[in-house]
Amino acid sequence: MAIAKAERLMNLALCLLGTRRPLSKRELRGSIEAYMEAGNDESFNRMFERDKDDLRELGLVIETVENLDGETGYLARRDSNRLPPVSLDAEEAAALGLAAKVWQQARLAGAASGALQKLRAGGMPEAEDAYGSQGSAIEPRIPVHEAAFEPLMLACRDRRPVVFDYRKSTAARPETRQVEPWALECWRGHWYLAGYDRDRGAERVFRLSRITGKVRSRAAKYTAEVPDVVTVRETVAGWAGEGGDRSALIRLRAGAGYPLRARATAVREGADGWDELEIPYGHGLDAWLVEFGPDVVVVGPSDLRADVVDRLRAVAGA
Repeated sequence: MAIAKAERLMNLALCLLGTRRPLSKRELRGSIEAYMEAGNDESFNRMFERDKDDLRELGLVIETVENLDGETGYLARRDSNRLPPVSLDAEEAAALGLAAKVWQQARLAGAASGALQKLRAGGMPEAEDAYGSQGSAIEPRIPVHEAAFEPLMLACRDRRPVVFDYRKSTAARPETRQVEPWALECWRGHWYLAGYDRDRGAERVFRLSRITGKVRSRAAKYTAEVPDVVTVRETVAGWAGEGGDRSALIRLRAGAGYPLRARATAVREGADGWDELEIPYGHGLDAWLVEFGPDVVVVGPSDLRADVVDRLRAVAGA
């Protein structure tokens, strides 16, 4: 079965690469023996769609266009599937290999693997395992568990506006947001989307884990200019209180709140099961502290304490 499928994929690839015009499904079915033997149209369609997706995952760029008869046709242009000689040294090749390993747990694993195969076909050297991943207990990973990641990644790539329901940390129910997505970035173990919020008329950053339901794409064009450099991490850091010009004093339950401990400028261990921490106080710190719930008590300043109490009351009363 494996040999038969490999032969079928090879024949399909050769047909798509060898044509100068788009080939319809009907023409492909009449050119490839395995497709001729398909029991019915439904069986052939399922087989063809799987094969097409497999070839794309392997790195073949397949275009879908209308042929001269108005039928949907397929072709793989040689100039789109040919790479010039790749001049990478061993260290650069190792870095690309490491980047591909990072995505092994995400839906980008197939794309990363296909990209490496195309680069090797273009002359990229095989990289030695300079990072000792074989037999190692430590491997690079970027976990992607949010269902919103893939549709948002595609929307960023294709520059398509999206609509989704978003629940803020202090809200009991989600609100609908209309966003022109710019970029995705992972920061402190969480994925964030930066984009232009049409309803608020300003740049906003959204945490993917707070997106509920499906992400719906829209065919309309962007209304706001996309920045040359989208600083997702810096924006999120600002909202999280990073780089604040003041200092806040909080009490933190022993054994809890390790992200807060990592940011603390001073830590005093307490004998009552609570430690005192001094942390930078900037915009958005109140929202971040609320996430730690009963493990955090704000000592000062008074305005930060009041903001945290207001947020907790809003959540409790919702």
